[in-house]
Amino acid sequence: MADLSLAYLLLLTPFILLAVLFFIVRPCPVKIPIKNRHVFITGGSSGIGLALAHQAASAGARVSILARSQAKLEEAKRAVQLATGIDVATFAADVRDFDAVKRAVEAAGPIDVLVVNQGVFVPGELERLRLDEFRFMIDVNLIGSFNMIKAVLPAMKGRADKRPASIALMSSQAGQVGIYGYTAYSASKFGLRGLAEALQQEVIADNIHISLIFPPDTDTPGFEEETKRRPQLTNIIAESSGAMKTEVVAKKALDGIKSGSFIVPCSFEGLLLSIATAGMSPQRSYVMAFVEVVAIGWVRFAALFFQWNWYGLINKWHAQQK
Repeated sequence: MADLSLAYLLLLTPFILLAVLFFIVRPCPVKIPIKNRHVFITGGSSGIGLALAHQAASAGARVSILARSQAKLEEAKRAVQLATGIDVATFAADVRDFDAVKRAVEAAGPIDVLVVNQGVFVPGELERLRLDEFRFMIDVNLIGSFNMIKAVLPAMKGRADKRPASIALMSSQAGQVGIYGYTAYSASKFGLRGLAEALQQEVIADNIHISLIFPPDTDTPGFEEETKRRPQLTNIIAESSGAMKTEVVAKKALDGIKSGSFIVPCSFEGLLLSIATAGMSPQRSYVMAFVEVVAIGWVRFAALFFQWNWYGLINKWHAQQK
């Protein structure tokens, strides 16, 4: 009888865990409407940002894009209009300049969905990076994100449309795990996670929901040039992972924003990284929380295998150089 009771308990354990998670996962599930709402995308003149502009416009949103180059913005505007028939608004500003960003946001009008997508990458080991290159990445990727959110937040909090709003931050898989040659870039992208986790607590009462997107290497205009400049060892470590298409990443990102997901992976590898690094992050899906709780041990084992492989490659490469 005792053995039978134990068997029943073991069978019921997953369902008990699911029931507990159903009640404790926070924030609660939410859907972010896109149609007939204002979606503002930084870094919107090329790459993932431009692909997001295409998809948001196709979904019926009013779209604004911001970038530094007015010429590139006009080219992007024509491309979206040709593909979707939708006219997007363009704003030229450098995200490092808070006053310029604030003027652009005020001119654009109330924003329902902000996608902070701008990003720069200068590859290289920390020892070889110039201080101005390090500051450039921190200023654009991290401080620029702070500037955008600070400029948008007052009007977003006071919006007349009380439906759920969203702020999405474009991080990177290099914001989940450090990679050789990515010291400054990873620092800037890891910083976005702390920003996003704290910000979600600050704005949840205003029905504003944060999404943190983790794309892998993506086939953007600058990616090919970046791979040429990356340290040889970085390319060796990364060669097993191919680049995703911008359209695929943009769709994953937009789907994650619409579902209100805090963590938005863009590939299976990214999903495993998200489980491995779940930590204290918010989780809206009790099913995904169940997967995290159950799989974390095995995913950690896989992560240790990857680290074993990477450090083996590093040791082998340095031995060959000697």
